[in-house]
Amino acid sequence: MATKPGIPKGTRDFSPVEMAKRNYIFDTIRGVYALYGFQQIETPAMENLSTLMGKYGEEGDKLLFKILNSGNFLSGIAPEELGEANTNKLAARLCEKGLRYDLTVPFARYVVQHRDELTMPFKRYQIQPVWRADRPQKGRYREFYQCDADVVGSDSLLNEVELMQIVDTVFTQFGIRVCIKLNNRKILTGIAEMIGAADKIVDITVAIDKLDKIGLDNVNAELKAGGLSDEAVARLQPIISLSGTNKEKLAVMKDVLAESETGLKGIAECEFVLDTLSALGLRNAMELDLTLARGLNYYTGCIFEVKALDVEIGSITGGGRYDNLTGIFGMPGVSGVGISFGADRIFDVLNQLDLYPKETVTGTELLFVNFGAAEAAYCLPVMAQARQAGVRCEIYPDSAKMKKQMSYANAKAVPFVAIVGENEMNEGKVTLKNMATGEQSLLTPDEMINIIKK
Repeated sequence: MATKPGIPKGTRDFSPVEMAKRNYIFDTIRGVYALYGFQQIETPAMENLSTLMGKYGEEGDKLLFKILNSGNFLSGIAPEELGEANTNKLAARLCEKGLRYDLTVPFARYVVQHRDELTMPFKRYQIQPVWRADRPQKGRYREFYQCDADVVGSDSLLNEVELMQIVDTVFTQFGIRVCIKLNNRKILTGIAEMIGAADKIVDITVAIDKLDKIGLDNVNAELKAGGLSDEAVARLQPIISLSGTNKEKLAVMKDVLAESETGLKGIAECEFVLDTLSALGLRNAMELDLTLARGLNYYTGCIFEVKALDVEIGSITGGGRYDNLTGIFGMPGVSGVGISFGADRIFDVLNQLDLYPKETVTGTELLFVNFGAAEAAYCLPVMAQARQAGVRCEIYPDSAKMKKQMSYANAKAVPFVAIVGENEMNEGKVTLKNMATGEQSLLTPDEMINIIKK
């Protein structure tokens, strides 16, 4: 008996309805990016392994999907080398390419490779799949999409302002209520200096970034386990639990970080972004969140994260400012700022809140019943007219029984069916059946099209 086919763990098939929903997400994000002057690029699914290795840390390197060289990939490998079973050493010999792990490193490579062709500042967006050899689990896949936008070649905080407007516009169009959280790496650096633990910045931020997930007591325990003294942890408490309006938080932090030049610069940057946005009338809340950390080894300025207000789920968008995107490829000093929408999580939120517009998941709007060759010949030009008017329609390809054709229409949730027999052909008309109400009307093709379009 033939083995039932399947797909690799951590990957998914998407049905026509799911694809309609996903395309709605991608098209919405793509449209807003274009509205703000961003241009689309694409990079290959595979990159040279030398481009990818060493860019994500030791753990990231382990999660890279490596591609065996073409042809006899074992040529030049001695039997004793195979016997050693040193996978890292063998991978370097057997694999010259790998699947991209994210869109950021390929983008950095793109900027360096095409630097003479780009107009700076360069505003790019990219919506493509990435691959990670991770252990599959709920909400974590080996293949998933990223929807990135970055501005490189500019230090202006107006870029941060514009990216927050993009986030606000996208989620307003989706109908998802969100809170946009803002912090700054420089503020966190200042905090670490203030409590006398500048060398523990990574431990501090990794711990406080888990506050929502594990609670204050566990965060404090993790801070102490990371080497912070009881005094340093105690000095951190008022900052971790700081509440109030954004202005009140900024005022408190100005006093707390009065001796930190770096910290005060971070406060000034956040203040500019928040003040500018408040004058622009965002439809979603902006919150200064001093526990927001994200990947602090990567980010150097403002950092962002977006949380859905009506669904329990992790971050659905994130990003921030980085100072040296292209330095990993020998072109230092190119500052940038970017965001990435979590398409898969947005998909789940829209499903849970049932926010997909009806027309998004509607495929065929009008099905022509096929009674035979003469009737089909009559329907084809009418169908062409309907398509020209923007009506999505099809004809059942075979002159099957009426029940079978209606079952087909119901299975595809087609809202209207056009029935053409001898009487309709003689009158130059069509009988239109509304599948929801069962109502039938004898109409001219123009009348039929107008009803469906309404």
